[in-house]
Amino acid sequence: MTPARRVSRALAALALIWAAAAAAPAARAAQCNPITHDGLDYTVCSARAGADRLRLWHLAPDGTPYGGFGRVADRLARGDQRLRFAMNGGMFHSDRSAVGLLIIDGQERAPLITSAGPGNFGLLPNGVFCIAADRFAVIETRAFAADRPDCRHATQSGPMLVIDGALHPRLLPDSTSRFVRNGVGVSADGQTAWLAISDQQVTFHEFARLFRDGLGTPNALFLDGNVSRLHAPGLGRSDWGLPIGPILGVAEPAPDR
Repeated sequence: MTPARRVSRALAALALIWAAAAAAPAARAAQCNPITHDGLDYTVCSARAGADRLRLWHLAPDGTPYGGFGRVADRLARGDQRLRFAMNGGMFHSDRSAVGLLIIDGQERAPLITSAGPGNFGLLPNGVFCIAADRFAVIETRAFAADRPDCRHATQSGPMLVIDGALHPRLLPDSTSRFVRNGVGVSADGQTAWLAISDQQVTFHEFARLFRDGLGTPNALFLDGNVSRLHAPGLGRSDWGLPIGPILGVAEPAPDR
C-alpha cells in the first residue's frame, strides 16, 4: 500500500469515528465508537493528552487486584468520579500480577523485562505504553530501557504491532490464529491515544493493520488477547469474564445530580 493510500484510509476511518461522535451525545461523552476496517468490526476509544485522565489501576487499597471494571468504578464513585471507559491494561500471571513493567502514579510496581521469552509477550520487539504529563508514547522496550522517560503510568506488553510505521516482522498475513484482541496506539504528535478492541476474533496482522492503516498510528502495542474486555457505559457495554490484571482507562468527575 502506498503512503498516500495509507493516509487516505486512516483519514476515512477517523472520519467515521468523528461522525459517530458528532451524531450522538452519549457516544461523544464515552469517546468510544464502533468502526469497521477491512471488513472486521472493532470498538475504538480515544484519549487526549493533558485533557483526559487516562491511567492504570491494578491493586485496590486492600492490596488485592481490582480484577475487573466494577471494583474500579466503585472505588472512583467514593471520590465523586466515574469510569468513562476501560479495558485490559496488559498481560498478567495467574495471580493477576503484571508480566512486565507496571508504573502506577509514578511508582514502579513491576520491573521492565528486556529479554526474549515465551508467548506473545516475549515476541521481540515488545514495548511499553507510557502516559506522561503532557503526551503519550509507545516505545520499543530496549529503547525505553536506554532512555527512560518520566511516565506517570506505564505498562509493558508484547508484541509491538506497529514499529515506526511498519508492521512487526513476525506478524503473518496468512496466520490462522484468531482471538479477540485489544491494544493501544499513539498519534505521531503524542497527543492522542487510541485504545482498540476487536469485536470479533482477528489475527495479529489484521489487528496491526487497524492501527497502521485505519488509525494512522506510527507505533502501536498489543495489550492482551482472548480475555480482552471493554467497559464503555456510553455504548451500554461492560463486558464480563474471569478476573484480569492491570486495567487501563479514563476517570472523570461524576456529573452533578
